[in-house]
Amino acid sequence: MFNAFERLVAFRYLRARRKEGFISVIAGFSLLGIALGVATLIIVMAVMNGFRQELVERVLGLNGHLSAYGLNGPLTEYDEFTERLRELDLVLDAMPVIEGQALVTHGGSASGAAIRGVRPEDFLRRPSIADNLEIENPGDFSGPVIAVGQRMAERFGLTLGDSLTLTAPQGSATAFGTMPRSRAYEIAAIFEVGMYEYDNSFVYMPLEAAQIFLQMQGAATNIDIFVENPGELDAARAQLQPIVAGRARLWDWQQANSSFFNALEVERNVMFLILTLIILVAAFNIISGLVMLVKDKGRDIAILRTMGATRGMVTRIFFLTGASIGLVGTLLGLGLGVAFADNIEVIRQGLQSLTGTELFSAEIYFLSQLPAEIDWMEVVTVVAMALGLSFAASIYPAWRAARLDPVEALRYE
Repeated sequence: MFNAFERLVAFRYLRARRKEGFISVIAGFSLLGIALGVATLIIVMAVMNGFRQELVERVLGLNGHLSAYGLNGPLTEYDEFTERLRELDLVLDAMPVIEGQALVTHGGSASGAAIRGVRPEDFLRRPSIADNLEIENPGDFSGPVIAVGQRMAERFGLTLGDSLTLTAPQGSATAFGTMPRSRAYEIAAIFEVGMYEYDNSFVYMPLEAAQIFLQMQGAATNIDIFVENPGELDAARAQLQPIVAGRARLWDWQQANSSFFNALEVERNVMFLILTLIILVAAFNIISGLVMLVKDKGRDIAILRTMGATRGMVTRIFFLTGASIGLVGTLLGLGLGVAFADNIEVIRQGLQSLTGTELFSAEIYFLSQLPAEIDWMEVVTVVAMALGLSFAASIYPAWRAARLDPVEALRYE
């Protein structure tokens, strides 16, 4: 496409002499702008993807992909209902759950908590809990005991064997009115899911203990259902609906967290558009730099034309000059962005050590580590967009150089 002579002249123009230093500075800033724009876009998109993936894994690891809630209050005869659900091929597991609220107090401190009652074997079977669980003996999680999150344990200064007082929202009727019901429970386990909301405000207890505490003897609020493919919920609903029809309603993880994940998606798209402006500004710098180069090289262009160079050759020379800036800047940004995204947690830890400040607060961002997941299709899109803008920015100056009249150019030199 480009012959040796065109490449020689184009690269010669990129190595500006001293009197053309300003043009060289503009070209350098254009290259740097494209590199930083591409790198920033790759890093931000990787972090946004990492956030979404980590949050989805945390949510799906602790909660059912779908939940069956009773149409007329708590579910009775839930064991038979659970077994029917487990018989379906697409269902990996199903377990009865009691959900409720309580006030937890210890040492003069108090806060609200979400109570989850599950069978001990179901609690220990959840990978997100079992993989990061502090427990002396799995058999200890039975009877009037509880399991709390790591953040809650740190906040109250709790360790295994300590007691935590739970106050139920439903009081007991007495001759003196309704009295609050409180009970102290021994902490048999401490779990760490890695999501701040769960580690800070969730309390698990055996199903029977939760039934007594929440006054729901012989019942469960819902059944958590885990399916093979949590992304294909329509197919799962079609098979589950005949079993739950008339008895329960299905509520999936996308409905339960729709506002949260929709907000993430909107933020991701807006960030992509905003950061694309960095590359667009760098592309305009390419235009201004090439226009100045064409004006400065008017005499050279005229001499080339009189020596037999065609307009097509002049166009290709200046197009190659601008495209080279975009190509080198894009490749530099690609390498920088991928390297940064792959090591972003190490970089964060290093910056925290140097500055002595917390750059990623779990209380704000829900996760305890900064995640990054590179989507190579997105990377290809970013690279293609950067190259496209760079090439498009080179067209007009190259066309203007080819339209230059040699006679007029030499007359005023």
